[in-house]
Parts: sequence; structure tokens; C-alpha cells
Amino acid sequence: MVVNTERGKVRGVVEGEAVSFRGIPYAASPVGELRFASPRPHAGWTEVRDAAQAGPSVPQAASRLEKVQGQRVPDWNEDGSLTVNVFTPRRALTDGVARPVLVWWHGGGFTSGSGGWDWYDGARLAALGDIVVVAANYRVGPLGYLYLPQIGAANLGPQDQAAVLRWVQDNVASFGGDARTVTVGGQSAGAYSSLMLALDPETSGSITRVLLQSGPFGLAPQDAHQAAENADAYLRLLGIADGTDTAKALRALPAEQLLAAYGRLSAQLAVPGNVAPPMYPVLGGPGMPRTRQQALADGALEGKPLLVGTTHDESTAFFAFDPRIQNLTTTAALDVLTAQVGRQVAEDVYQQHAARLPQATPAQIFTAAQTDELFRDGSLEIADHHAAGGNTTYVYEFDYAPAEDPYTLGATHCAELPFLFNTFDAFLDSPVLAGAGATQRALGREFATAVAEFVTTGTISDWLPYAPTTAARIRHFG
Repeated sequence: MVVNTERGKVRGVVEGEAVSFRGIPYAASPVGELRFASPRPHAGWTEVRDAAQAGPSVPQAASRLEKVQGQRVPDWNEDGSLTVNVFTPRRALTDGVARPVLVWWHGGGFTSGSGGWDWYDGARLAALGDIVVVAANYRVGPLGYLYLPQIGAANLGPQDQAAVLRWVQDNVASFGGDARTVTVGGQSAGAYSSLMLALDPETSGSITRVLLQSGPFGLAPQDAHQAAENADAYLRLLGIADGTDTAKALRALPAEQLLAAYGRLSAQLAVPGNVAPPMYPVLGGPGMPRTRQQALADGALEGKPLLVGTTHDESTAFFAFDPRIQNLTTTAALDVLTAQVGRQVAEDVYQQHAARLPQATPAQIFTAAQTDELFRDGSLEIADHHAAGGNTTYVYEFDYAPAEDPYTLGATHCAELPFLFNTFDAFLDSPVLAGAGATQRALGREFATAVAEFVTTGTISDWLPYAPTTAARIRHFG
């Protein structure tokens, strides 16, 4: 099927009850003078563009969570990397009825990921929910989050995401989507990004509803001073001396060299128990003019229905394979927590989790504490504030854990993704599933149906809305 976009025609592929359009450019390739620059409009094309295959990923190293999600063959290329993938019900292209839209952002710690990967293929979700699903690439790692505002590099990943939302407003009607009913959502770094977009005055007007899956809201935005220090350290690793034309030097280097230096910087800054990357959204930069807390207090999310949730055991994904954490003693675990929150709070937190988990090792207690600190507490804080203001709010917890669980991951970070997208076959080498039979697929339909109904109506018919600090109103899956 052929569809018109503002930049040219694209031909999609019929896949069951959905039509998939992959690898559609939403911005010019970020190469040459456009590397480390804000996204620019794509020049367009004259012939019908084949949209059967996703475009390349943005430049990146391997994910930190390969042992959890599974390995991927590197598929990145700067040229042609800023693309969207649109999945729409077949009848949406012919019946004239505009469907609600879900714009969904991948995770990856602001360092890896791609909206074109089969993990996040939206065709089945689009068909199940009768919605239009859009998944996109955005620049990550140093190419997306290097903070050098003097050369125009500041929160380029969020700027890419804002460009995608503009593309959706201008083009989604051609795919059967309703630009007036747009849910922005994502998982992990994608959830963090979704909330940023919903709170930013520059983008919030195009967003109707918000879906936040496992957002690391315990991670404060990067301070501009710290981001500048990390940028200076990065330039030193690249051998770019003071007084050099920094922009010219950075644009002349092979992307592989930029990634290698980022890996070395990550190793230099690594601290046990700290999952923050060296570069991620900077407070005061484009897309994040104020803190989340200030934006919420200012009413920036008012009137937008919210669906927010976590998995039961988020942090096992980060620590189950880390011997520094697995070998912790009680004293060492307290020391790591103290470095994060201070001694008294560390002792209180550790004891609370130890009492709740009487048979747990220090590593398991520490990991449970980090699940709350990084993911659950912030998600509930957002939900409490939103519900207290009278806004429609739903909270879930994804509890499914595989029967075979040799690494004791439980319901870990990313565990719900194959269930949402019905992409079980794409996770065959992932320990989060250990097989996908009828039970798992039924749970996936339940979870995906609830999400799709939220995208469509802003409500979920068989689910009580959340009330502040009311654990009984949290919907459990698994």
C-alpha cells in the first residue's frame, strides 16, 4: 500500500491485519555539518520510497542489558538513521476513520536502542488495539547527549524526539491516525523521555495522554556543570585540545572513535550501584527547561490521563550479572547506599528491605532497594501527585517471572516488552521468558489490550483508577 507524506510517497507491507511502514526519514541524516546539530528537515524524495525495512540504528555500542534482553547484531549507520516506523490497521487506510496514535520510545539508558528493532515491532499491537503505533530512532550516547552548547550540542536526543512529534502532527493522518489524539509513551529511558515531552511547553500541546513504563525517575536530570565536566573529559579522551575548532574536530572523527571514547569515559566514571550513563538529559537544555517536580507543581501535566507502572524486580537486570554487587556484604551494601543517599537514610532503607526479605542476601536487599529508589518510588510519586489533582491515573505492576529463572531475575526490567508488543519470537535468547506458551500469550493480550484501551479512550474499563497512596488500586499482571 502506498501513502503520501509531506516529503514523498512510501510503500508499506501488509502484515496480517496491519500495514507496516518502516524506515521513513523524519529528519535529514545527522552527518557532516549536521552531526552535533539540531535535527533539520529531510529533503524528500521523488519516487515511491520502499518502506519494507527499518532504517539503521543510530551509532551505539552494545547494550548493558544484553544478558537480559539478548544480543543484537550491530546495525547502526549515521546516514539514514533518523527514521520513524508506522504500524496501522489495514482498514485504517481505507475506511476514513482516524485512529488514536501511540508514539512509543525505546529504552537503552540514553546510550543504545532503536525504534526499528523487532523487539518493538508495533504491527500486532496496532491490529489488536485498532490504533496507529509509531516507533522512532533518536540520537543516543555522545551523539545525542554530549553537552557542548557552544557548538549547538545540547539534548539532541530530546530535540530529535520533538521533531518526531512534529512529523506525527504533519503526517499521521495519511496513515489513518488522529493527530488530535496522541499518547506519548515508552519504556525506561523512553518513559523518562515521554514525561519530558509531556511537561515541556514546546511539545506538551501535541500530547493527549501519557504512558510511562519503568521510568528511572529516581535519576535526577544531569546538572549542566557536571555535564560540561564530562564533556571536557570526553574531549580529552578524544585528544581534542583546548583552542581547537571543537565542532570541526568532532565532525571529522569516525563514529567508531566517538563510541570508543564514550566507552572509556563510562569505565572511568563507573561506580558500583550507579546506573547513570555519562551523558543524558541536561536540566536547562532543550526539552527540559525545569525539573519534573517543578513542572508538575506548575500543572504541566494537568488534564492528561496517565498510565504508569514498573516491573516487580526492575534492578535485577542491572545487578544480577555484576560481581561487585553479588559479592556485597551487609557493610559494603550500606557503604554503597550511603554514597547515594547518606548514612542514616541508607541504614533505614536497608533495614526496611531486610525486614521485608528475611531470607535475602545483601545483594538481593541492595537490589530491591535500588528497584524502589530508581523506579518505583518516583513512578508512585508522579501517580500520587497526578491523582491528587483529580486527573485520571492508572498504575500497574508487572509481576510475571519465568518458571525457569537461573539468574534469579524475577520480573526484571524490560520483562513486559514482549507481552506488550506480542514479539515473543524476537526474545528467544532472553532469560526473561524461558519460553512463551499459551499462558504468556494470554497475559500479553491482557496487558496490551489495557494499554490500547488507554491510548484509545484515556480510561480502562475493568480497572479502577488509582487513588493517592492506595496500593489496592495498583493493577498486577502476572
